[in-house]
Formats: sequence, structure tokens, C-alpha cells
Amino acid sequence: MSLNLATPRTAEVINLEPLEPLTIRILEDGSHTGHRAGLIEGSLPPGSPGPPQHIHREHDEMFFVVSGTVRFFSGAEQLDVSAGELVTAPVGTPHTFANPDPSRSATMLCTVTPDRFVNYFRELGALTAGGEQPAPNAIFEVMSHYATEPYQP
Repeated sequence: MSLNLATPRTAEVINLEPLEPLTIRILEDGSHTGHRAGLIEGSLPPGSPGPPQHIHREHDEMFFVVSGTVRFFSGAEQLDVSAGELVTAPVGTPHTFANPDPSRSATMLCTVTPDRFVNYFRELGALTAGGEQPAPNAIFEVMSHYATEPYQP
């Protein structure tokens, strides 16, 4: 069969603690789409601050909120997004996200086109695999491998 099914049992799970309080589940790493698109699920615990604000130079992202509320930032602007709503971050758009709710988790699906950025999460996961806090600039070093840079206002 040429269809591919990702299930909770077969999907790759990456816990980014202690670097970020974020759990990633890779649903499609691009190997079934000719590397045109990848899809991840991100689970943000209550009050999670999310990653540093950043800019992608070679890929677009779309974030579909499945549950809870996710607060998106772009430069100085912020937008609270509820379940069932979609945010698009085109190439060159500064962005980050957080879970503003101190008592409820949030879950979102994120597409990356092309798929290359999926490996960013794998690299971050390798940094945190031993449970040790990576060097302060480690996240920015990994970002640089994927045409991504920290946002400088």
C-alpha cells in the first residue's frame, strides 16, 4: 500500500526538556512526501514559554491549534489562537509561540515545507537526551543548521 499511517505507537517522540518544555511527535518526516512537507505535533505544558522568537529563511510553517490556546508572537505583535484556528508563518516572518494558560496544556499541529526543519527537532532532542542542560547558545547553533536565526528587533 502506498499510503502511510502514523499512529501514537509508530510516531517518533522527542522530549525537549530541559531545553524547552515541549514534546514533539513527528507524524511525517518528509520521507513519504518526496521531502516536500513534514508534519509534527507539539504539546505545550501549562504556562510553557516556547522557543525564542526566530526567523526561517528557507521554509514556511503552518500551526493548527488542536486543543487549548497558543499565543503567537511576531515581532512586538501577539495573537491568541484557539482550537480549530490556523496561523501561517511564511519565510522571513519572525515568530514564536507559548501556552499562556497556567492550568491547561495546549496541542498544535505544525507543517514545515519543505520538510528539512523536522531534523531540527531531532538535533535538539539529541542535545537533551542525557537530561543535561545544553550550553546557552546551543539552540541558536542548531537553528543555524536549518537557515533559521534568532529574531533581532
